[in-house]
Amino acid sequence: MEEECSFTRGRSWFRYRAAAIIVEDGCVLLAGNKSENYLYSVGGGVYVGEHAEEAVVREVFEETGIRFEIDRLAVIHENFWEGNGAYDKGLHCHEIALYFLMKPRGTRELDSDSVTRFGDRETMHWVPIDQLGEIKAFPTFLKEYFASGHEGIMHIVTDERRGG
Repeated sequence: MEEECSFTRGRSWFRYRAAAIIVEDGCVLLAGNKSENYLYSVGGGVYVGEHAEEAVVREVFEETGIRFEIDRLAVIHENFWEGNGAYDKGLHCHEIALYFLMKPRGTRELDSDSVTRFGDRETMHWVPIDQLGEIKAFPTFLKEYFASGHEGIMHIVTDERRGG
């Protein structure tokens, strides 16, 4: 098994992640599972020695069953939060994620058979972009990203720590 670029020190957790922004017919693809009460971007940890581009293509394939192609790097995201989910409860979390815009395929058909690293089955959800504000989804910047016109590479810092 490959080793992710992440570590835990006491109650602090750091992770390097590659994620995808996949859009078809005005909908963005998000994932979910039974242990969490929110949806999240498709992607995952970058392995030690792996390029982020390789990681996002691998992760998207693992989660969707489809080999999407990268269009371009879209967002560098620095994310801070206090963990309260099934997998990060009680941890001070810090994540650096590279978000890649993937090329549209002209279909929302997927062949997903994905499970989380903790064994939960993942489900894929095509969420209309204009409804992102109505659901609990991470990263929280997606609604603003789509409203911005998203030209070039954006650097976004999200600090959801209490008092952050």
